Amino acid sequence: MSEINWIPFWLTIKLASITTFILLLIGIPISYYLAYTKHKINTIIEVMVALPLVLPPTVLGFYLLILLNKQGLIGSLWYKIFNKQLVFHFEGLVVASVIYSLPMMVQPLTAGFRSVPKNLIEASYTLGKSKLETLIRVILPNMKASILTGMVLSFAHTVGEFGVAVMVGGNIEGETRVVSIAIYNAVEALDYKTAHVYASILFFMSFLTLLTLYILNKKWRSHDKA
Repeated sequence: MSEINWIPFWLTIKLASITTFILLLIGIPISYYLAYTKHKINTIIEVMVALPLVLPPTVLGFYLLILLNKQGLIGSLWYKIFNKQLVFHFEGLVVASVIYSLPMMVQPLTAGFRSVPKNLIEASYTLGKSKLETLIRVILPNMKASILTGMVLSFAHTVGEFGVAVMVGGNIEGETRVVSIAIYNAVEALDYKTAHVYASILFFMSFLTLLTLYILNKKWRSHDKA
């Protein structure tokens, strides 16, 4: 067994953390809109957000590769501004991960917004609070379980991604080689012991992440009932 390289773990945690943070920032306004507005276009938006759940990662990765390369819609703009291409770089991996894990954040948040009692929101408006104040002081505190769920699922989903990561980021050591790709490399090299160590660590990371989610949700539910 070759010596364990911890760089892929650092890159994976870094990628998942940045992706989760960005998803939280963009997921709240998207989910707020979907939960509290009624337009025919909402169905189309919800379908587009949910697409990464049903599309094969290689299909999504292929179209992201087209979109993010130097000739692509987003990639060309990025190249003009920073003189650096997105694909096969960590930044491109972040963009791809945000799109790939978007439903993991938006769907729990949308359900959370819809679960907040309307009388609380109306009472806030009656007291003269603005929509922004109501969002920050009333709605978000009453849906903290949904926020945590979205964050944990987004983090875990990003940690486990492979198809999109290898299509957009490639297999560049220290730049885009996350743990899932490192496992693939070890298996391809018939180094099953290294692959087992990587996979075991990733398994326990995912297990502990989900365990934390369930424990906190159970604690909050008990507190709310009390």
